[in-house]
Amino acid sequence: MSSRRRLLFAGGSMVALGAAGTAAYVAPLAAEPEGAKDCGIAVPLSPALPAEAQRRSLAEPAWSQRGGTVNDASCLSRTPVAGVIRPTSDTEVADALAYARARGLPVSAAGVKHSMGGQAFARGGVMLDMRGMSAIRLDRAVRTVTVGAGATWHDIQSAIHPDFAVKAMQSTDIFSVGGSISVNAHGMDHQAGAVMGSLRSLRIMLADGQIVTASREENSDLFRHVVGGYGLFGIILSATLDVVPNDVYRSERAMIDYRQFPETFARIAADPAIGLSYVHLSTAPKTLLQEALVYTYRKLPEDQGLARAPLGDVTATKLRRLTVNLAKKNDTFKALKWWSEKELEHRFERCTVTRAQAMGDGEACLVARNDPMHDSVAYLFNDLPGETDILHEYFVPREKIVPFIDGMRALFREQKANLVNASIRAVGMEDNALSYAPQPAFSVVLYLNQPTTDAGDADMAKLTSALIDLCSEHGGRFFLPYQLHYTPAQLVRAYPEIGGFFAAKRTWDPEGRFSNSWYARYAPAFAKQPAAMRPSITSGAPAA
Repeated sequence: MSSRRRLLFAGGSMVALGAAGTAAYVAPLAAEPEGAKDCGIAVPLSPALPAEAQRRSLAEPAWSQRGGTVNDASCLSRTPVAGVIRPTSDTEVADALAYARARGLPVSAAGVKHSMGGQAFARGGVMLDMRGMSAIRLDRAVRTVTVGAGATWHDIQSAIHPDFAVKAMQSTDIFSVGGSISVNAHGMDHQAGAVMGSLRSLRIMLADGQIVTASREENSDLFRHVVGGYGLFGIILSATLDVVPNDVYRSERAMIDYRQFPETFARIAADPAIGLSYVHLSTAPKTLLQEALVYTYRKLPEDQGLARAPLGDVTATKLRRLTVNLAKKNDTFKALKWWSEKELEHRFERCTVTRAQAMGDGEACLVARNDPMHDSVAYLFNDLPGETDILHEYFVPREKIVPFIDGMRALFREQKANLVNASIRAVGMEDNALSYAPQPAFSVVLYLNQPTTDAGDADMAKLTSALIDLCSEHGGRFFLPYQLHYTPAQLVRAYPEIGGFFAAKRTWDPEGRFSNSWYARYAPAFAKQPAAMRPSITSGAPAA
């Protein structure tokens, strides 16, 4: 069961729904969404494209969408584009890129668009919907899987289960591989590190249509910039990743005071039998960020011969969605949700291998490695008008985690933030060009609810700016795939290498063909730094 699944499932605590009011009140909170959520125009649209640009954009390609607008998971980034193309081959990617070059249009690559600041599209640009590039090929002998950039982790897990598991991925499975590589995502495996650590190689199409292979040994400079490079250096066509045995784990949990977390994690890190770990912090008002539930998954030799059940989808989606949405409404339901996780939820965990003998205050559940991350979080999606859910993530030096949490708590109370979820994971040092972790860090992931109004957006911008300043004061960095509620000065304080990153982008893509809303917002502030000499390319080939 994933970290979000654990947090959001309130077990049997929602049976007494009378406290929620009438059925008419409750039904929309549990209802399945009818499609992509439309928050309305909470943030003003960018100016429309000139008529000539619109006319030219509707020419030759096999558009999956002509003109119009695109949005991301925030529901707050609606942006006009020349159109969307969904390629299914290298040739179609090359054709789309050639079309954009001929007409001077920016190009971006998108997967499921769960970045929340327009990192997957550019105003007036051609968006490549890479989900058509989703082939999966497992090599059992060398323990790798080669996948198209648009393949999701859900599909990869289904293809390699029950014998193998993903080495490094996000804590839920909805994301595309290309998107995860472009942000260098990380997950529950504190030993494996982020996605970069499991990458054998990438196939990338450059702005001129040339296809190159990049890895730590081949075109290594390009590799370091593409991983965590937000699609600005080339189009990821496919990736070859390590896979690992699909070990059987015993799930364990412990309640601690948040101040005990550093020493608790030190014990976890010193135990090689623990393969996955994460922490949930209390979102209940009285114990806000003070109580911490530590989840670990332990490998024992005697369990490895047990049969792994087929992967299954998460059940009780409507109940889970109701639990989440009620918790956004008031402090009573926030407290009830946290109590449910502490007291009830582990008793309802789906044990895909078997349930072991009693351990501690609950029962140990045996699961395969793939199971905790095989969650498409359908219960997080809704059609509720006037509100949306926003992700934040902050990386702080491990010795600073306690004062950082204290500072967050003060900000949340002062600004009356509607916090739905808070978790901690560990990350190692990441050596890509724009690294969120130049030293080992703890990652704090926040899930916040906001109204889709001008006032709601202003409040979120104020909170985000304050959290970024707090993180920087403690020597940390904030994750860049989210809303653009920060200044260039805050960006360079957290990422002093950002100027060099943008200069390298201009070296690899001198015409600025690859772009997105994030780049358009921040790159101009660093345009004076000269581009460096581009390294020589090896194993280049024209697009087929």
